[in-house]
Amino acid sequence: MKRSILWMVVMAGSFYSLQAQEKKALTLRNAIEMGISNSKQLKLSRAKITEASGALQEATERKLPDFGISGAGLYLPVNPNVDLKTGSSSGSGGSSGSGGIKVSSAFYGIASISLPVYAGGKVKYGIESAKYLEEAARADAANDTESIILNTVYAFANLYRASSSVDVVKESLKQSQQRDTDLAHLEKNGLLARNDLLKAQLVTSNIELSLIDAENNLRLANANMDIMLGLPEATNLLLQIDTALPMYDLKSIAEYEQLAIQNRKDVQALAFRRKAATTGILAAKTDYYPGVALTGGYIAAYVPGVLSITNAINIGVGVKYNLSSIWKTKSKIQQAEARVQQVQASEELLNDNIRMQINKAYQNCLLTRKKIGVYRSAVVQADENYRITKNKYNNTLATTTDLLEAEVSQMQSKLNYHLSRADAEVALATLLQAVGILQNDPFLKK
Repeated sequence: MKRSILWMVVMAGSFYSLQAQEKKALTLRNAIEMGISNSKQLKLSRAKITEASGALQEATERKLPDFGISGAGLYLPVNPNVDLKTGSSSGSGGSSGSGGIKVSSAFYGIASISLPVYAGGKVKYGIESAKYLEEAARADAANDTESIILNTVYAFANLYRASSSVDVVKESLKQSQQRDTDLAHLEKNGLLARNDLLKAQLVTSNIELSLIDAENNLRLANANMDIMLGLPEATNLLLQIDTALPMYDLKSIAEYEQLAIQNRKDVQALAFRRKAATTGILAAKTDYYPGVALTGGYIAAYVPGVLSITNAINIGVGVKYNLSSIWKTKSKIQQAEARVQQVQASEELLNDNIRMQINKAYQNCLLTRKKIGVYRSAVVQADENYRITKNKYNNTLATTTDLLEAEVSQMQSKLNYHLSRADAEVALATLLQAVGILQNDPFLKK
């Protein structure tokens, strides 16, 4: 029994260990596809589209006839007065409930149908408004998709930053530890002051602390990306990154602003809502007009001992007009006009925000591209500076402090370069999202 329990514990531990070590290669394109399919926001957006489609179907169904059936069985505890107008000249033409006919129950059934012929345009404008709102819901979903893509790019770049930082710091730590080993031999043989060795070891300790922070940031970034993509949190993501960043020429700000007007889904959504609001004004004015419908029905009734009606079919035309609409409709029109004004103001505000977003993203994109070139040169300079300083140190022409400073500069320049690459990708994605073309751009095909 004890062996069985021990075996189960060992197997469970092994299974957990395998799970914890699960690895997955991930490209930016794969991450975006998984982010879209796992997005809770897009599920909500799709539900809103379904709701809008249902509202459109409901508006369309108002053109269809209304059909209803009703019936009742009645018990009459008090004998009613019954006066049958038969057209006979004899007698009084009827009989009282107290003297002759006794009625204690009655039954009837009614089937009616009504087909709207004219409603002042209310049905027509209701359908148009519902169509515009459905299109607005679809545009909102497309805009949410752009936001999800941008958030995925942010998370991917953050994971790249963290992973690159760990790699650079590990490389620097390995180099620093080797340097400490060499200096320890020199100090042991009396060729190096103890103080210089301690300085070098202090730098190594600081690098170790930097590595602890970098690894912690990597774990957090990895877990956040796992959750975003719907993966188990223990999945270790191995980023597959193209070494060549998309550095195609940028258009002018004016061109991007024009593209944004054509492609931004939130702009399109507001345009559809403005059309729906404008249609709402026309729908409100329909209250000034009467409604006309074709009607038909069937009636059956039975009063035991008194009356039996069957096959009473009727066909006619019904007209309905609410006189109070003469003074009540004006306020409805005012409300509809106010909604149009609100949407127009929202469009103007959105256009201003888009221009500011594009200008900011454009300048940031230019800045990050320039930084990449500067940091790339800095890496070459730092490597050469470290090589020269190390040669001088080996020939006693440079101090230990000079060597340590060159080493730290080398590590920092590499970190800056890798971080600038991630910043450039994020800046480009932000610009494309501000223009509304992010999901259709070759930037995502890597």
